Amino acid sequence: MKIPTLFTSLFLLALNTSSTLAADLDRAQIEQLLSKATKEKPADLRRKDLRGVDLSGLDFRHADLWGADLRKADFSNSNLSGLVLDLTVMTGINLSGADLSNSSVFGVSLVKANLSKANLRGSRFIAVMDGANLKGADLRDANWGADMKNQPMGLMRANLKGADLTGANLAGANLSRAMLRLAKLNGANLQNANLMVADMAGADLTGADLSGADLSQAKLLDTDFSQANLAGTKFHGIKDKAELRSLEKSKNLDQALFD
Repeated sequence: MKIPTLFTSLFLLALNTSSTLAADLDRAQIEQLLSKATKEKPADLRRKDLRGVDLSGLDFRHADLWGADLRKADFSNSNLSGLVLDLTVMTGINLSGADLSNSSVFGVSLVKANLSKANLRGSRFIAVMDGANLKGADLRDANWGADMKNQPMGLMRANLKGADLTGANLAGANLSRAMLRLAKLNGANLQNANLMVADMAGADLTGADLSGADLSQAKLLDTDFSQANLAGTKFHGIKDKAELRSLEKSKNLDQALFD
């Protein structure tokens, strides 16, 4: 019998848990807790049911949200920088414009979440983000690469299948072994990004800046490189250039590094 992975279990939990129950706390109660919170005594929101609550614009830096149910909650423009949000449930959450810099999100469902224009700089995400909106998000120096220490649990990595990263800034980001199949990366900044062994089949990189990026051994079947800047881009281990769509329409192809 196949044992479900942690991600599968979390996803099933997000789908099967009843959505008819009321949240444990409302906005006013949470604001009161946050007003009294300090770094030494953070607001205790562990495992709380906060589904659908409007928490936009609040400062959660002195809060403990570990394991909370945050499905469809509105955290737009809120400050969650530096928080450990491991094992929370975030399916359908609104984090647009939120500050998640240097935060940790591990073993989480962010399916169809809104992270547009979010500050994700320096964050560590190992999560299912299929279909998520990351338009214009700041992922500079983010570490979303696979966690190679947890292989007995299955490949723990950032899953961004079909995610929209149009215009996102991923300069210096680590997305090694990430799932980016069918992702939209139009006009994205991927300068010096680590995309080694990433699955980018069918991804749209039209107009993206891939200068200095490392795509060695990545899966690039039908990946669109139209007008992409390939100055110094590493394609080591890519055996068939014909699999790469519109490579001839890219910029600085003569400066790309193939075996």
